[in-house]
Amino acid sequence: MGPAIARWVVAALDPSIDADLIDIAEVTLPDDELLCPGGGPKSEVAHRIAAADAYVFVTPEYNHSYPASLKRLIDWHYGEWHHKPATVVAYGVQGGYATIEHLRGVLAELSVVTTRRVIGLPAPWRSLDDQGRYAPDTDLSRALAATLTELRWWAEVLADARRSRPFPA
Repeated sequence: MGPAIARWVVAALDPSIDADLIDIAEVTLPDDELLCPGGGPKSEVAHRIAAADAYVFVTPEYNHSYPASLKRLIDWHYGEWHHKPATVVAYGVQGGYATIEHLRGVLAELSVVTTRRVIGLPAPWRSLDDQGRYAPDTDLSRALAATLTELRWWAEVLADARRSRPFPA
């Protein structure tokens, strides 16, 4: 479901936005024995995470939280996330809302501003079209547009702040 939902999110972005889609299933992170507080050796996607002005986490709910693979990706990067905004598009039988709430606490520890608007998708597999594309109802598409508008506002505000008044280390 993740790739289909991620494609739906990317299709909803303003065409002027250069989206860089990172699929955790395709990322090899260093061995956890090398992980230390504040990060560790640079991963193969560290530069891509650092280059982003905002993040959309598309994730399933797994045991009322988010998957270990996402936690590892987050943990392996520290400064790359700082003072940037994120939103969450979660999915699961009940919509993935436990995932969203768990991620908010973790992201706050990395100085990530999470949007008020988030998207929870209950049983999204019911909304796949004949080609396997996620095709939700109009209300969810409008909610995603509002969420992405809020994320873009935060991205612009925080990018300006990072340039003009960097946070003291």
